[in-house]
Amino acid sequence: MLDSTRLRNPSLFDKIVSPEEAALLIKDGMNVGVSGFTPSGYPKKTTLALAKAIKEGKKCRINIWSGASVGPEIEEELAKVNGIKGRMPYYAASNKTICEQINSSQIDYLDQHLSHFAQQIDYGFFGDVDVAIVEAAAITKEGNLILGPGVGNTPMLVKHAKKIIVEVNTSIPLNIEGMHDIYICQKPPFRTEIPIYSVGDRIGTPYVECGLKRIDCIVESDILDHVRNLSEPDDTSKKIAANLVDFLENEQKQGRLPEKMLPLQSGVGSIANAVLMGLSQSKFENLTMYSEILQDSVFGLIKSGKVIQASGCAFTPSPKVWQMYKEDPDLYRKTIVLRPLDISNNPEVIRRLGVISLNTPLEFDIYGQANSTHVLGSRMMNGIGGSGDYMRNGYLTIFSTPSTAKGGNISSIVPMVSHADHTEHDTMVFITEQGVADVRGLSPIKRAKLIIEKCAHPNYRDQLFEYLKIAQRKNAHMPVDLDHAFDMHKQLIATGSMQK
Repeated sequence: MLDSTRLRNPSLFDKIVSPEEAALLIKDGMNVGVSGFTPSGYPKKTTLALAKAIKEGKKCRINIWSGASVGPEIEEELAKVNGIKGRMPYYAASNKTICEQINSSQIDYLDQHLSHFAQQIDYGFFGDVDVAIVEAAAITKEGNLILGPGVGNTPMLVKHAKKIIVEVNTSIPLNIEGMHDIYICQKPPFRTEIPIYSVGDRIGTPYVECGLKRIDCIVESDILDHVRNLSEPDDTSKKIAANLVDFLENEQKQGRLPEKMLPLQSGVGSIANAVLMGLSQSKFENLTMYSEILQDSVFGLIKSGKVIQASGCAFTPSPKVWQMYKEDPDLYRKTIVLRPLDISNNPEVIRRLGVISLNTPLEFDIYGQANSTHVLGSRMMNGIGGSGDYMRNGYLTIFSTPSTAKGGNISSIVPMVSHADHTEHDTMVFITEQGVADVRGLSPIKRAKLIIEKCAHPNYRDQLFEYLKIAQRKNAHMPVDLDHAFDMHKQLIATGSMQK
């Protein structure tokens, strides 16, 4: 039951309604902003009630705006009843129904760099935020919102929302309060620099400013975020991690990295988590992170003392993470800072701090271009997320992935990516379990030779070198033979199948 520790002004109790009553505020065609980030800190009860109402005959298709992907209580349940008209700025393929509907054009999906979305809402580019549904741990006496483990774009959605539904989730530990640092940039021409000069700097408030009068209703919830423990690193991931550590140690030896390691950023998923976990076996100490999502491995690195400060816009509250948090909440609350997405991913801050960016693509090509989003160039797998924010602005930008996919049947290194999210202008280093290709300062053909030699699986190297040889007949700066590149894609898949 909600009590005064969660609702700290007596008037707030008068605003408590059922999820079904809250869902009545949501009408057909509305832009509905939801809190949360991949999938952390997102509302659940109201959207479940809305999906049920649509199933029972309510006419309602809405545009969902968020920080990144959210849980199945929003994306899956609403997609199943054809309740989603549009989606921005990110989604993940783990929610299968919305994935199918995006790829069949039933849902209008706009993929965006995550640092852009909040400010574009602020500029009014996409219209009104008709309703914001926010999950919170508590509401202050003044009506401000204490968030849970995910910030995302919540502050900007609340700033612009015409109506606000707050789901107060009693499963969120109240001692999470104080972890957040909420800061909203002014719009041009009044914008100033973001005054973050070290990872742990706090520049805002520990709550999202809202106000009692702006809260339309409150829904009680106790549903946990839909997050599983990530899988343990396999041998391939361990080799990638070892290659990363060797590379970073050599960068220090060559004087290209300071003795005190620069802040790290890591992308989402099991590979990224495993690679980051590999740092636990390294000589590096007193590490810091300036990232977007803080996954399971970060909590382990904090517990071991390897990471002394971590900034992000969310942490993934898997069962393992919650258990670690509850064992020593003071440690994590003093170590972790949770910020709005447009601050955690801001190019200005990323460049100032000298962030080392670690991300995982679907594939990359021999010239150093990477595809993070589309399978075979057209089918959306998941959004670009924050990888572009960090890869274009990082001090060092590193893509790491296994050299093959689908059990070795497909090469992750291809003649030409089928969809380019990151061009050769933005990439510096590629790492697979085979080795490291540092392509800084190299012309296209030299990049191609190094990537094939160092990163491609031995089963595919000869074919990739053969493609490069044929393409060079074009006598071009970046020799590309589109017809042969397409054939090579098919051959690489066929070769992998024969190897099996």
